[in-house]
Amino acid sequence: MDVEQRYLEHLSEADRRLLRSVVGANVPVEVALGSAAVEEVVFDHGDQAVVAIGISPFLAFATAVHRTAARLDTATFVEERWAPRTRIPVFDVASLRTLVADPGRRYFLVELLASYTRVSSGVTWTLTRRGWRRQRFSELEPGRLAELLEVVQASERPGIYRRLGDLALFLLGVFPDHPPTLGRGAATERLLRLSGVRGDRVAELGPFELLETLGARWYAAAVASAEAAGQPVTQTLAVAGYIAEHFRDARRVLNAVTDGYLFPWRDQWFGSGDR
Repeated sequence: MDVEQRYLEHLSEADRRLLRSVVGANVPVEVALGSAAVEEVVFDHGDQAVVAIGISPFLAFATAVHRTAARLDTATFVEERWAPRTRIPVFDVASLRTLVADPGRRYFLVELLASYTRVSSGVTWTLTRRGWRRQRFSELEPGRLAELLEVVQASERPGIYRRLGDLALFLLGVFPDHPPTLGRGAATERLLRLSGVRGDRVAELGPFELLETLGARWYAAAVASAEAAGQPVTQTLAVAGYIAEHFRDARRVLNAVTDGYLFPWRDQWFGSGDR
């Protein structure tokens, strides 16, 4: 994965001008994003940071992820939400450092955050015994999104599974104080069946732990379904496979990113909805 080129494709001209003005013209983007000077400029205006200086959300997310990685280098613990308004220290920081030490994994997290500033939704038609059935879907509804797995071609399933994994990681990483409930009924039963999770584990795990379990399974399924369809495992899918095995670490990294940088304006960029 040419991470430098990926960043350049996403950064706006205003983003590039800001980076050049702060760190110079010949500094690689990855180095610039880890600069404390860039962090100061990007986040100096608080919850109006992006609007005030005319940069893209992508640059704000990239700066937040890279500066969090830099802070984890010297951190001795991270805070974990244990209950509403209650946090406990977690001292296993080494695994988080390992996760964000890789440029491809840092880029994966940045791209994931940026992808949820615009949420896709639409309509699908499913042929049932009673004829064609119209169904709405949204990327923020795991049950609806999972239903697509039963109507798309095998070649499209890796993308659906990947997006389901993204959704679980996004919700738990950015909105951990509002963990979604999957509810009950046929739609939830179908979601669990497609994910290989027994229905009795819903009450056993609780909503937060269940979504962690599902997120890891969905990322693993993205890789497995690509291999089953005879598709090459891209570098992005390879990162998804790594995160499947280290989902909790990835979630804790995004919790640190949110607590350190995104919390004041997460509703502005991602929408508060009913989370």
